[in-house]
Amino acid sequence: MISRVTSTLIFATLVTASNAHAQVRTVRDIPTALAVEAVAAAVADCSSKGYNVTGIVVDRAGQLKALQRADNAGPHSIDSSRKKAYTALTTKNSTTRLMENTQKNPAAANLVFINDFIAVGGGVPMQVEGETIGAIGIGGAPGGHLDEQCAEAGIAKIKDRLK
Repeated sequence: MISRVTSTLIFATLVTASNAHAQVRTVRDIPTALAVEAVAAAVADCSSKGYNVTGIVVDRAGQLKALQRADNAGPHSIDSSRKKAYTALTTKNSTTRLMENTQKNPAAANLVFINDFIAVGGGVPMQVEGETIGAIGIGGAPGGHLDEQCAEAGIAKIKDRLK
């Protein structure tokens, strides 16, 4: 049987310990309105060049924030653009750079076996003051370098409002 003094001490210790670690974290995330605007600008940029693509923006947790699929974009472009955005987010790097690094480093080639990773150009992280707040992925142009140019155009459209 626990005495009243002992139980009070245990309770006080637990409360103190939990209060000592209680913190409120502030995190940045890509706002929905800017995600929608960025993906629309990226898809429009590709469309103006004759490329039928899908664009996806994911938030800082890798979850879908915005999607736009151009008329006549291939069915594969949805999945590839999502994976490109997710990969850019989680590596905090463009998927073109990841592709180049995996080609130079045989040990890094195993990264492509991680679920939802893809080492093909077209994914670009969205960053504010060095913090990754989301990413955009474009799929469907005839080359990852072209997908990435469109992704960059989408980010450029909203860059001045990312804070």
